[in-house]
Amino acid sequence: MKKLIEYIILGIVQGLTEPLPVSSSGHMLIFKSLFKMSVLKDLNIEIIANFGSFIAICFIYRKKIWSIIRDFFMYIKTKDKKYYTNFKYALLIVLGTIPAGIAGLFFKDAFASISSNIKYVGIALLITAFFLFLVKNIDGNKDDQDITWKDALIIGLVQILALLPGISRSGSTLTAGLLLGIKKDKAFDFSFMLYLPISIATMILGVSDLVSTNKELLFPYFVSMLMAFIFTYLSLNFFKNMVINKKLKYFVYYCIIVGILVILFL
Repeated sequence: MKKLIEYIILGIVQGLTEPLPVSSSGHMLIFKSLFKMSVLKDLNIEIIANFGSFIAICFIYRKKIWSIIRDFFMYIKTKDKKYYTNFKYALLIVLGTIPAGIAGLFFKDAFASISSNIKYVGIALLITAFFLFLVKNIDGNKDDQDITWKDALIIGLVQILALLPGISRSGSTLTAGLLLGIKKDKAFDFSFMLYLPISIATMILGVSDLVSTNKELLFPYFVSMLMAFIFTYLSLNFFKNMVINKKLKYFVYYCIIVGILVILFL
């Protein structure tokens, strides 16, 4: 029962922090330092919980995802201009994903060695706070069709920073989008579109480990994934409202407080 509760807690932590600009990976490491949970030795739990978040984000954006996929192939088939915006948008997602994909592939060990020191997580949270402070009152005027190849590449390059625990992926990509003049809601959506291929790649790389999973862990895994799904769903909608209503400053305060506490006491 104790182990099941631990899996539930970690699922909730993943679900709450994945969409929010506070770094889910950073919070997982903070939990590892604060609590002596036996499940934290289970490397599969992050993959499982992340899958719950992935499903939730796909569910929230199901209509947008479907329209992008449909229009992408319809444009290839018909070359009709009415499908071009989503065709280009799909390619922008691919372009924006490539930098972090390459960096993760070739510099995985370097990022892992840096993240082994919890103090770096505290510093990274302060950097995230600075990013959010820069854009807390910014709104752009670019719609989806106005996002350029250069914009997507820059956002993708910034996403590399999120490979460091404590640097929020959603926070860094949202910051880049807003600084490039993209509307708040469109920058928000593009940020989470970039999350999907990165998440898929992470899960594919972890499949081999999951195959040999102890059958006794199947139920705890399912419960953890369910918690991640539920809390990601709630958290993402909450975050979007905060962005639209220009309330990013509260996440600035949170990251500063947690970052300082981590540096001083962990």
